[in-house]
Amino acid sequence: MIHMKAMVITNFGSPEVFAEQEVDKPTLNKNEVLVKVYATSVNPADCGIRQGMFGPRVKLPAILGYDVSGVVEAIALDVKDFQVGDEVYYAIDLLAGNGANAEYHVANEAIIAKKPTNISHLEAASVPVAGGTAWAALITKANIKIGETVLIHGGAGGVGTFAIQIAKAAGAYVYTTCGGYDIDFVKSIGADKAIDYRRENFVDIIMKETGGQGVDVTLSTVSGELLAQSLMVIKTDGRAVTVTGVQGDLNAAIFKNITIHFVHLDRTRPKLEALKTLIEQSQIKPVVGMTFPLNQVAQAHKKLEQGGEGVRGKIVVQVANC
Repeated sequence: MIHMKAMVITNFGSPEVFAEQEVDKPTLNKNEVLVKVYATSVNPADCGIRQGMFGPRVKLPAILGYDVSGVVEAIALDVKDFQVGDEVYYAIDLLAGNGANAEYHVANEAIIAKKPTNISHLEAASVPVAGGTAWAALITKANIKIGETVLIHGGAGGVGTFAIQIAKAAGAYVYTTCGGYDIDFVKSIGADKAIDYRRENFVDIIMKETGGQGVDVTLSTVSGELLAQSLMVIKTDGRAVTVTGVQGDLNAAIFKNITIHFVHLDRTRPKLEALKTLIEQSQIKPVVGMTFPLNQVAQAHKKLEQGGEGVRGKIVVQVANC
């Protein structure tokens, strides 16, 4: 059996549970593609799984890492859409246990998409989970339209940076909340109005700016009571979307006929193909805030959990020289 290097967890817990190991290189089954991993990234879900939030649904030992950018090294005989040498990117099932914190990964061709040609593997690895989630939230669920107004909470984060750019590409006017230190940054990627969540009240600002009407759509990328609070600034018959768990009273949605969507990323390939088009047209530019080598994935997890100033967009893990 041929081996490869991987960062493995054998227990749930703090970032220190990661250990570098030699594991079996994956082999191909029907409809599968073997990919040499060039880069992956860290998502909040990685941290949650590492901490044990999903419990026995994740079998140990496990390899985390749910974004992939890499090159096809081998294909099963029945694979139709890819050839050896193709540059690809995709998102892995969160509970699979065989993630991309490793030199190679095998996936069914149905979830894989061709990588955008005008960005690096490091940039491409930041896209699938965060970009796909933002697309699912704003396009698939909220179905935003030209001329609508959108409020995005957490605009400087992984999902938020894609959401701002997707909303602008769709023709929306974008409000976003962020730390004061990120205001110029979120405006640089397309936000029309940035609100410092630490010093300003987004409800007061939006209701004043919209003449009391509110916005058509809100997207919450931050857990807690933001969804409940956002109902105060959504128009009658508007839409609210969240990609995290929520707290608080959502009954205000009843009296305004607000539709609330809870989003978990699935059926990723069409979303990644659409994002590829926008990236190649320079309507979306992935934001890579930091990069760590594979053997420092624990440090990448720590940085994501610490958050705060300096953590913009995605934290990427470089697996191979690219």
